[in-house]
Amino acid sequence: MGRLVVIEGLDGAGKRTLTDALTKALHDAGASVAALGFPRYGESIHADLVREALHGEHGDLGQSVYGMALLYALDRRDAAGHIRTELGTHDVVLLDRYVASNAAYQAARLHQGADSAVVEWVRALEIDRFGLPVPDAQVLLRVAPDLAAARAQSRARSDAARRMDAFESDDGLQARCAAVYDELAAAGWLSPWHVVDGADHVDAGALATRLLGS
Repeated sequence: MGRLVVIEGLDGAGKRTLTDALTKALHDAGASVAALGFPRYGESIHADLVREALHGEHGDLGQSVYGMALLYALDRRDAAGHIRTELGTHDVVLLDRYVASNAAYQAARLHQGADSAVVEWVRALEIDRFGLPVPDAQVLLRVAPDLAAARAQSRARSDAARRMDAFESDDGLQARCAAVYDELAAAGWLSPWHVVDGADHVDAGALATRLLGS
């Protein structure tokens, strides 16, 4: 059975770039790797509803903390069988966002912390009720909220298909989310966490060694 490794961080932190670099580094270390990103826009009806709600569609759905959290969770529930299959055939399954992302963002939306009821609700829903695989390790790509916002804005300007949504454009939400992520990592929520500085170049080779050895 392979190891389930998750990369978490703010919008604009560079998770996709790190996923690509870490995939190569793990391959170079001799590990077979499968990668998957959440939300699965264009593949999952639940993810597409999330994207639409974040761009103002579906009435007040986007304002519902628990409603949006449920859609994110249902997207992952539908992918659970695929994740297990990949874990059975690869040394590492690398996920760009997972359960902790839901916990961090919904707690931040409620101006609460990692010890809040909504975080426990997310864990109970996704892990206990939906039976999602528990990560073996999680990587927090820590970036200052203002830098993450600048990167997200630059990305939106260069790619019309990735225009900023309601969460990405809310600077206060991003700052609160960063704080919750720090708390989740410090608490070892669901699994051990590896915190890396995403402000500059991340040594993917060294990180791959840590993940394979943890």
